Amino acid sequence: MKNHPVTNPNGRFTYGDLCTWPEDERWELIDGEAVAMVPPPNQRHQEVVGELYRQMANFFLGKTCKVLVRPFGVLFPKAGEPDERVATMVEPDVMVICDPGKLNGKVCRGAPDLVVEVLSPSTSSQDCIRKRRVYEAAGVREYWLVDPANRVIIVLRNLDGKGFGPAIFLSPEGLAETPLFPGLQIDLGLVFPAEPSVVREDPPPAPPRRRRPAKKKG
Repeated sequence: MKNHPVTNPNGRFTYGDLCTWPEDERWELIDGEAVAMVPPPNQRHQEVVGELYRQMANFFLGKTCKVLVRPFGVLFPKAGEPDERVATMVEPDVMVICDPGKLNGKVCRGAPDLVVEVLSPSTSSQDCIRKRRVYEAAGVREYWLVDPANRVIIVLRNLDGKGFGPAIFLSPEGLAETPLFPGLQIDLGLVFPAEPSVVREDPPPAPPRRRRPAKKKG
């Protein structure tokens, strides 16, 4: 395959190129650079994504806003740019999209209102640096970085259109709320359940060593 990141590792690609690649391959595009989405998420990652989606979907049931999860692509086109020419396409873990005009059944075209990325060792630098810049430049109104390892959510808000403000840290004991959606309350105790305590027992004492009888001299 000629126009593929494996055979052309220094190439620049578009969403049109990506659509021709094998369906069992997972890629994102950032400014034309193809970024492989490997390895697949682990169990803890998926549990966190599932719980966030469950609580959000319950809140938005019957409302205009849609809650979607990966794999579902978000395109960030330049003015008037057709889908096949777009050079940036990402798949957030969870997203809330309130403008139905951005959804065409296949992708979201333009910035979601809320984006959530669940961090893992293989994706944390991508989520915290490169994708943060993409979301900020595109006008994402709120960005949550969910860290299961440290049981914390980092919230970045862009409510005035001037970029993300100072980070807000949410602990696992409280609720995650946002001025974007009054009434939405995410129970972080369910997102970050307490780890089961491990009771360590001392090993049983070793049995006394049996002394060999002394040999008789003779």
